[in-house]
Amino acid sequence: MPGCTNCPSDVATASNTFDPLFRRVLWIALIANAGMFLVEIIASQLGDSISLQADALDFFSDATNYAISLFVLGMALHLRARASLIKGASMAVFGLWVIGNAIYRALVGSAPEASVMWTVALLALAVNVAVAVLLYRYRAGDSNMRSIWLCSRNDAIGNITVIIAAAGVFATSSRWPDLIVAAIISCLNLSAAFHVIRLALSEIRAVTANPEQEASQCEAK
Repeated sequence: MPGCTNCPSDVATASNTFDPLFRRVLWIALIANAGMFLVEIIASQLGDSISLQADALDFFSDATNYAISLFVLGMALHLRARASLIKGASMAVFGLWVIGNAIYRALVGSAPEASVMWTVALLALAVNVAVAVLLYRYRAGDSNMRSIWLCSRNDAIGNITVIIAAAGVFATSSRWPDLIVAAIISCLNLSAAFHVIRLALSEIRAVTANPEQEASQCEAK
């Protein structure tokens, strides 16, 4: 995780959101994530995998976050920060939902199809790595940019853990590797949600304490 949540550069880098390239990257990420959501949600049902289902919902959450980011692109920092609060809350809700679903499947469930898991996870990993490469240059921006980078990074990590889970399911014929990975994906989202919410709140406090700074930046643009 980035170490600084109250850095002056957080406000200074707000102008990066006007980069036309950033807008194109967001559209690419949105389309890629929406497409992979459909692929994984179908595969999770065919393969009876809770970790694939968790990853599918993660793709859906990210696609929604990218759509919100496109909507607020170019708006004032305090508006983008409030959008980041919504995104952070949605990431937290998703993480809690996955934990609850994993607990339920631990009590009632069977071993998933390992072949379906790793085939789809490899495809998802390729998509997420490509998106992460495109977003890497924006990882140190404001809370809006940083939340996008965290989503992409967490997705790639989640895909790798799903592949590991598939190997564990194949080796043990047990559902537990699948459930453990679902819990890991959930924890990643909860951690990222906390970071995004904390950074967004710090930006809102900074703008509230010094509104002239944001106004002068808007006039400069």
